[in-house]
Amino acid sequence: MEYRLLGGSGLKVPALSFGTGTFGGGNDFFKAWGSTDVEEARRLIDICLEAGVNLFDTADIYSDGRSEEVLGKALQGKRDRALISTKTTFRLGDGPNDVGSSRYHLRRALEASLRRLGTDYVDIYHLHGFDALTPIEEVQDTLNTFVREGKVRYIAASNFSGWHLMKSLAAAERYGWTRFVAHQVYYSLLGREYEWELMPLGLDQKVGALVWSPLGWGRLTGKIRRGQPLPEVSRLHKTADMGPQVKDEHLYTVVDALDAVAAEAGKTVPQVALNWLLQRPTVSSIIVGARTEEQLRQNLGSVGWNLTAEQVARLDKASATQPVYPYWHQRQFTERNPLPV
Repeated sequence: MEYRLLGGSGLKVPALSFGTGTFGGGNDFFKAWGSTDVEEARRLIDICLEAGVNLFDTADIYSDGRSEEVLGKALQGKRDRALISTKTTFRLGDGPNDVGSSRYHLRRALEASLRRLGTDYVDIYHLHGFDALTPIEEVQDTLNTFVREGKVRYIAASNFSGWHLMKSLAAAERYGWTRFVAHQVYYSLLGREYEWELMPLGLDQKVGALVWSPLGWGRLTGKIRRGQPLPEVSRLHKTADMGPQVKDEHLYTVVDALDAVAAEAGKTVPQVALNWLLQRPTVSSIIVGARTEEQLRQNLGSVGWNLTAEQVARLDKASATQPVYPYWHQRQFTERNPLPV
């Protein structure tokens, strides 16, 4: 397994990490992802650790906390070999303060996550989304306190806009607080908007990308092709409207290119899609999920080799879309405003 520095920190993380959204199956949305129990989770985690994948990602809202509970139990006796990443901010409870990034909610959320995970610290603590109602200084001061207490090792954001992230970094810089070292983002061959603003920001500010849904919300598994119905078992049946939207023709154009490159490389479609991401700037780790051992082992096969420059260029061309303003305008001034890719 290849290990990469997490943004501007000294922490090395595996190029592939394991997402545990499939653990628990605590509500209808997450049951569509999977309902992995503790015993199954132990087996998947053992496979990951054997392969050098030691970063496990979860969130408090995944199956209403059940994902954290399953992960914590499955890691018993192995905590010293694992890095745990979890997230908060989204609503978990009916109370007026059971949401957001206020000092009140962050403190309660972190303590609850630690209890469910059965640990006294998390390695990476994310804000799952941006809270525009809580002052930035309150948010960043609270996260800095968690680090000073030893309950959090590194802090990160997720799903922020460029100005959200830059404003947060600026506040931390102003007061000498711990900075975000990572940004958990959606990025795939079907959704390259990350490249427009967030990737240049990540390069400039040394914020590493932890990529979620690298297979385009399950569309790049190799089971979806032009003129064919969705497979009988797919989370898209129940969750397609809740994830990134993709026009059919764009999907099929990308899949056609993936099929051709996969045949050339002797790899599967998801392996090629993941390998393409591994070659992009700022990417520290790609979060892969799996309901079965077979799926996990296939994903693990995306490392240890590289697509050729010509294959990457073909995938770039097939997946390219016209950016919105001001990004299309900025691309006319690459002499002094170079693109990161």
